[in-house]
Amino acid sequence: MSTDIAIALTDLLLTPGLELSEAVDRHFAPDYRQRTDGEWADREEFTAHIAHLREVVAGGEVHVLEELAQGDLYADRHIVDVRKTDGSTVRMEVYVFAELAPDGRFRRIEETTLLLEGAAADRGLGSAR
Repeated sequence: MSTDIAIALTDLLLTPGLELSEAVDRHFAPDYRQRTDGEWADREEFTAHIAHLREVVAGGEVHVLEELAQGDLYADRHIVDVRKTDGSTVRMEVYVFAELAPDGRFRRIEETTLLLEGAAADRGLGSAR
């Protein structure tokens, strides 16, 4: 079974009680790498990014607008609506191109984010650590 962005983001950020290491292991291969808005992160750096987001995200939703999977390739366009712990909200549109490992987990994601709503400081939320 392959993962997808909505399931992965829900486990990573929107499922209270799910350990971070379990969520990452469930959806991301050991050799995972991610490029967000031009900045590369390895699996350890990505995990640190998610740990930071878990501190600032109180809840939210993921809305997949378009999605395509073919063989080991995956692409989607989705909206993430986030409620932050400080009460503010952020809405981002994300464009994803990915490669899946043979076991169906993400091996590589390259994404571009577009801030639709939120403070200027939230523009870097997609890669904040």
